[in-house]
Amino acid sequence: MEALFFYLFGGLALISSFFVIFLRKPVHNAVALIFTFFCLAGLYLILGAEFVAMIQVLVYAGAIMVLFLFVIMLLNLEEEEAIEGRGNKFRRWLGGFAAVVVFLLLAPVWLMQALPVVKGTFPPEKVQELGNTVWIARLLFTDYLLPFEVASVLLLAAIVGAVFFAMKRM
Repeated sequence: MEALFFYLFGGLALISSFFVIFLRKPVHNAVALIFTFFCLAGLYLILGAEFVAMIQVLVYAGAIMVLFLFVIMLLNLEEEEAIEGRGNKFRRWLGGFAAVVVFLLLAPVWLMQALPVVKGTFPPEKVQELGNTVWIARLLFTDYLLPFEVASVLLLAAIVGAVFFAMKRM
């Protein structure tokens, strides 16, 4: 039964993520992204990460997508139109360069998958004893405090940028 739900949520997440990419209207893209987030939350539940699933729904499907929809409607984005001119060639090169950079950044991760697994300091028995929420909280506020704070500053910068562009258009 668990495998059935895994394939169901995984398949729906793939389909809705294709809708995010290929739909033409920004609001439809945002709704498809919300559905993708809910499917990912279902996958997290199947994997036993209840805390991550709830954060996925509350933060991403809730707060972040409300922010995205607010920006889309504030900027009054219309259906995407093809832009003619010399900018297309530059964008293709820029997209290709970005793809190469992402590949080079992810290559070490893929190579690390081939290495033998070393048991960490969080054996499953301890996680079951305390619960994964406690361990995630400890990790977030000790070992991963800096990335956590950087993510919050990036979100703040995105909000300020959206307000700046919206005020510029008015």
